Amino acid sequence: MSLAGEILLLLVFSTLSACVIFAVVFVARPIATTHWLRRSALLRSGFRKTRVATTVGVQTVFHGGAGPVVVLLHGAGDQAGTWHRVAPSLKRRFQLVMPDLAGHGESDPSEGTLSLGTLLIALEQVLEDIPGPYIPLTLVGNSLGAWMAMLYAEKHPQRVTRVILIGGGPIRGAGELGLMPKNREEARRVLDATLDASTRRPPNFLLDDVVRLSKTGQISRLLAAGDADISKYLLDDKLAAFPLPVDLIWGASDRLVPLDYARKLQAQLPHATLTVLERCGHVPQIERPRHLFATLLPLLVAKSSPSGVPSVFPRTGGNS
Repeated sequence: MSLAGEILLLLVFSTLSACVIFAVVFVARPIATTHWLRRSALLRSGFRKTRVATTVGVQTVFHGGAGPVVVLLHGAGDQAGTWHRVAPSLKRRFQLVMPDLAGHGESDPSEGTLSLGTLLIALEQVLEDIPGPYIPLTLVGNSLGAWMAMLYAEKHPQRVTRVILIGGGPIRGAGELGLMPKNREEARRVLDATLDASTRRPPNFLLDDVVRLSKTGQISRLLAAGDADISKYLLDDKLAAFPLPVDLIWGASDRLVPLDYARKLQAQLPHATLTVLERCGHVPQIERPRHLFATLLPLLVAKSSPSGVPSVFPRTGGNS
């Protein structure tokens, strides 16, 4: 065999070996692998990753684009990579800031109980790291991220121009499904509640990973804070005086946080609109990214701040 043939054979063997290794890792740890792929997609799309020191540990933030600042906040057990399908298109018009919430992704703390207060403190300090205290922010949050967006806006209304909530909020009354499945069947019921009937269902090995993570993952750490701690961060009795406009975007098929919750939330807010996404569940940025982008863009364009905003994370220090 010629030298060229030997090199080609070696390349083919190496590629096949890498594919086999990736397949084994994916089956063994599908959720972690999926998160890695989504974070890698953000980096390939031109976003940069910065590490920000806070009093609760170092926080990881993806950022990029130019123009008005839009902060995208993910849900419980998720991470910044969840926005990888909508962020590249939004980056053409806006400057995006996508943190891993405290205890999620690559943000500290990596173990122990997670209070909502810890997440809020970390978010406050990450956004304080944006140079210029008068740069207005639009907050967009999914699920737990929607709750955190409302908590931040309620505490710092002078910094926020608008809040957009996707499948979540700061009041009681979400679905009755438990978030700590003990077996494959319970995990399937939980994930089914987050998806439209037309969406392909996850394989059994992913359900098994959900069960495994339910014992030690971020949701169990959040629930470990206890109902008394969680209740401190509910805003049921404060929304009537909420000073900012709020847009609600909801999947019609979401049974984890049902549409009735959205209507209840809208009724309590003085300045709120509700847009329903058909054939969509709890996480539209993954299930229906084009529909979500088409809904977000006019809201952001019509209500965003002026475009002459400097880079919120300059190309100096703390980058990786």
